Amino acid sequence: MRTTDGQDKIAGIEKNVFFAGLTSFLTDTTSKMIYSIMPLFLMTLGASKTEISLIEGIADSTASILKGLSGWWSDKTGRNKPFMIIGYAFTVLLSPLFAFVVNPVQVLVIRFSERVGKGIRTAPRDSLVAASSECGTRGRSFGFHKAMDNSGAILGPLLAFAVLSLFPGQYRKAFLISGLPALLGILSLIIFVKERKTEKGKLPGRLSFKDFPARYYAFLAIVFVFTLGNSTDALLLVKAADSGIDPAFIPMMYLIYNSVSVLFSIPAGMLSDRIGRERVIIFGYLLYSLIYLGFGRANSSSAIIALFAMYGLYSATTDGIQKALVTDIVDSKLKGTGLGIYNFLVGITLLPASIIAGLLYDHVDNRAPFYFGSALALLAAILLLFYNKYGKHGNSHAKHPA
Repeated sequence: MRTTDGQDKIAGIEKNVFFAGLTSFLTDTTSKMIYSIMPLFLMTLGASKTEISLIEGIADSTASILKGLSGWWSDKTGRNKPFMIIGYAFTVLLSPLFAFVVNPVQVLVIRFSERVGKGIRTAPRDSLVAASSECGTRGRSFGFHKAMDNSGAILGPLLAFAVLSLFPGQYRKAFLISGLPALLGILSLIIFVKERKTEKGKLPGRLSFKDFPARYYAFLAIVFVFTLGNSTDALLLVKAADSGIDPAFIPMMYLIYNSVSVLFSIPAGMLSDRIGRERVIIFGYLLYSLIYLGFGRANSSSAIIALFAMYGLYSATTDGIQKALVTDIVDSKLKGTGLGIYNFLVGITLLPASIIAGLLYDHVDNRAPFYFGSALALLAAILLLFYNKYGKHGNSHAKHPA
């Protein structure tokens, strides 16, 4: 099947979007296989809750500057695929090295280096997804990509659970084999994804902040408020362990969360195509606020499991749809740059968010970081409600062709 601009389709999804999603699925299988057990592994190395949060915050935030640069550079060159190949290669090469670390500092170095790869690939990949989408289907495309990403985040924890069930406490065995799915992912990218080149006349010139509308910056400000309370998910896994869930079953919390996210990501993206991105994101922010309030109050395994399932619905209604909204707002020739700045802001804000949450967890109690996140999410939802109601261009997504 072909689209109106001659692109092939697979199961109704543009071929580029499908195989970019497959690459993310396989790479996220690797990443989440590691991530779902990393907090417990770090505790075996003597790391505190604050140190765990700091490692994740530094890894994501310090590398995030590359998200802005790679997005701008991909716009400047009119090419996305080379940045994607380089970025995904970092995960393939570095993931197995966790099997050989002996202290938290070494974990930080490898995590930081692997996140550099994510910084290089993220904005160009999102730009390629946007450029490969038919007009009016961008929400669906980002929803599909989010679903594939989270499908990998289901398989990864499942593989980690299988390893820990067979070899209790043997985290290093999981790390050793973790790079194999990512290797298959980069092969899928190299073989099947085709570059969406931009005509030279449409390439951006010198970048200026005036190139982006005020509505874009207003949305970034709201995202900043929300992200400041959206600390590393590692603390959710620590909270699950503190609530009495067996360590071998901790990766299953990620499986539950991502299973729900996969189920709802495409419908949520399609809904945003119809009723507006902002309304769906507002729902996601309000849901997050309720979920974090619940994590603060929960003290039983059953409550934690239910909250992880709800957390998957929040994920489906925010991340991919926020990216789709960014591509709606910015000029078509600056999609990579706009997405890069957005990803940079989210990533860099994770550092103070994670530090604040870790300190609250260690020095106040294990409820405080969740109450803090709940309050900021509620504030962000209120701000986005005003943004949607009084924004100059209203529902901008309907006015920006793909």
